[in-house]
Amino acid sequence: MKEQKNLSRRERQIMDIIYELNEATAAQVLDRLPNPPGYSAVRALLRVLEEKGHLEHKQDGPRYVFLPTLPREEARRNALKHLMETFFDGSTEKVVAALLNISEEELAEDDYKRLSALIENARKEGR
Repeated sequence: MKEQKNLSRRERQIMDIIYELNEATAAQVLDRLPNPPGYSAVRALLRVLEEKGHLEHKQDGPRYVFLPTLPREEARRNALKHLMETFFDGSTEKVVAALLNISEEELAEDDYKRLSALIENARKEGR
C-alpha cells in the first residue's frame, strides 16, 4: 500500500461519506456531498484518493465501487498521530490539556470519571 498523505477538505468529506456507507460509487458520493462539484470532479477526486493510498476500488458491472484501504479506527489513529506530531510536539499530555481546555464547560462529572478510567486502564496496560 502507498504511503497515506494528507487530505484536503473535499477529500475528507468524500472519505467521511465512504466510511459512512462502507463503500460507494462516484454517484453516491456526489449525492451526499455538500455543494457538490460536477461528476467528473468527483471521479477525479476519487482517483486522487486512490493515488494517495486512502481508497481502492472494485468493479461492479460498469461501475467502480470505492472502499477505504484502512478501517476507520486505524485512519483516526493515524490522523490523530499526525495532528499530535504537527501541533503538539508528539505530546499526548498537550493534546489532552488542549481538549480539556476547549471542552471544560461541556464536561460533566461522568465525563471526568470515564476519562480517569481510560487513563487508569492505559497506565495498567503500559501505554
